[in-house]
Amino acid sequence: MKLCEAIALRVKELLKERKMTQYALSMACGIPQTTISAIVRAVHENPSVTAIWNIVTGLGIGMREFFDSPLFAYENIPD
Repeated sequence: MKLCEAIALRVKELLKERKMTQYALSMACGIPQTTISAIVRAVHENPSVTAIWNIVTGLGIGMREFFDSPLFAYENIPD
């Protein structure tokens, strides 16, 4: 799995847990909804650390909680 795919899945997972739309996340974190959509669809190959920081802030969590997921486990890193 590519990193952008893991990030996309994690954002979707957190949005679902919080019953939050991409639009609501966009408003909460100040990132355009089109950018959020591109990240969630894994079209955005390299989301910046700043973009991820803004997203996790909008979700009300920290970076550690965001990346504390089996999606980011060592065995899921492609060769």
